Amino acid sequence: MKKCRSKNGFTLIELLVVIAVIGLLASVVLVAVNNTRKKARDAKRLADIAQIEKALELYYDANNQYPAAGGATQPNGSWSNSADYTTSTTSWVSLQTALAPYMSKLPVDPSENYNINEWGGGHYHYSYFSGGYGCNQQWYMIVYTLETAAGPDPGVTACDGSSFKYGGAGTNTATKTVGVKAR
Repeated sequence: MKKCRSKNGFTLIELLVVIAVIGLLASVVLVAVNNTRKKARDAKRLADIAQIEKALELYYDANNQYPAAGGATQPNGSWSNSADYTTSTTSWVSLQTALAPYMSKLPVDPSENYNINEWGGGHYHYSYFSGGYGCNQQWYMIVYTLETAAGPDPGVTACDGSSFKYGGAGTNTATKTVGVKAR
């Protein structure tokens, strides 16, 4: 007598191989999507900073000085003091008011991972400062952090020669310091 054996399904080994292949493909797609999200947030940051700089230049052309402000954005758009970015007279809110004719609303960092007291290391926000160092409101700096390090920190030099490079002197930094030296 011959035993007739019908093949109606998959063996356990075949199922495990298929599940492993699907898991591997899913992890590759997930990594690609996460990298794309990081690049998109970084592109948004660069566009935001360029927009703020253009508004600051328009303000300067109209007022012969930059807005006096010191502060950093939080995800809800409010301002918070920081040891490095504090002035007694103004805030990010007053910067918003000063730049209102040139941009409807100041942008905030697209990331929700925020800590005002730290730069880099997964903490993101925009910070603006214009004051002191030999010529109040004739220069400014903006500090921000990218998720992917890209090129050196350009840095800013104040009127009195003080140099600011919050990203350090490396050739590939995530934290960037941009701005304008006094005219």
